[in-house]
Amino acid sequence: KKDLFYNGKRVTKFEKKFSNYIGTKYAVAVSSGTAAIKTALISLGVKKGDEVITQSFTFIATVEAIMDIGAKPVVVNIDDTLNMCPIELSKKITKKTKAIIPVHMLGVSVEVDKILKIARKNRIPVIDDNCEALGAKWGNKKLGYHADICIWSFDNGKTITTGEGGMITTNNKKYYDLCKEYKDHGHQNNPKFPRGLDTHRIYGFNYRITEIQAALGLSQLKKLSLIIKNNKDNYKIIYNKISKIKKISFRKIPRKCNPLFDCLIFYLPNKNLANTFDKMLKAKKIKTKNLPSAINWHFAKHWDHIFKNFGYNKKKLTKKFSKSSYFLDRAIAIPISSIKNKAKTKLIANQIFNIANILKLN
Repeated sequence: KKDLFYNGKRVTKFEKKFSNYIGTKYAVAVSSGTAAIKTALISLGVKKGDEVITQSFTFIATVEAIMDIGAKPVVVNIDDTLNMCPIELSKKITKKTKAIIPVHMLGVSVEVDKILKIARKNRIPVIDDNCEALGAKWGNKKLGYHADICIWSFDNGKTITTGEGGMITTNNKKYYDLCKEYKDHGHQNNPKFPRGLDTHRIYGFNYRITEIQAALGLSQLKKLSLIIKNNKDNYKIIYNKISKIKKISFRKIPRKCNPLFDCLIFYLPNKNLANTFDKMLKAKKIKTKNLPSAINWHFAKHWDHIFKNFGYNKKKLTKKFSKSSYFLDRAIAIPISSIKNKAKTKLIANQIFNIANILKLN
């Protein structure tokens, strides 16, 4: 009964069902994906003055969580997968590097094997930020299984939602225990003591998820396979149509990655054409996803309000992330809806194709 304060029955069930889905031993439900990143960092012992490496294309929360515990975010460029460049990662590791956070952006994985090889060689733990790729796979395992810790988000824009909420998964009992304690004010939930006399070894915070959120999560998990199937079907409809456009290219998907298929990204020949294409999409009431609609919140080049603390102004950030800009400035991300019918999806595909014709891209 005591555990009901820390975890209600639905929270406990949601954690169990989720860990079973991913294939990990443990899961800890928290109040948001951002809270999940911070809690995971705490469990690894990352502290003030340490360095944590992540990538330039991510949601700003990844960097905020690093800074919130006093660590220094070291941000590397992306490659044509639009995820962490392994070559750049290997160059940025120092004696102060205490964690690596690759981010599986918009349904597609990083080069998992390459990132893990570098991390293992340098004995640095990996926290997968998998907030935007729940349901994707690397080889025959769910994406997130291979990392030391993986974090997930269930906000309104994610594959499944609990309104707000997040999850931490791991196979490491030590990390699991520390995450569980930190998110509950440090409570160890020692069965030998009542809640008011509970034992503790670390201070914590309140990042608990509610029973109502967990109930929503359990309901959503039941629909996840159908969501992924519908994503894939609608993705194919749009891809098969616009792949005929001669002067566009597509985001690279690593060979071992089976994507979430919730977003289709293609590149225009240059930035000006991408901006024009985006305006024409808006005129047709076709939305984009992050690229370019929310790029300011997903690309470190625009975060001078953060990096000014490390001596970077807008000009220096533009230079630092020029390699990332080469890809992101030309990219259009079309969201794939699992609830749109085929007729609506075909209409969107045709509209994109027609815009390409107007811009003489065929």
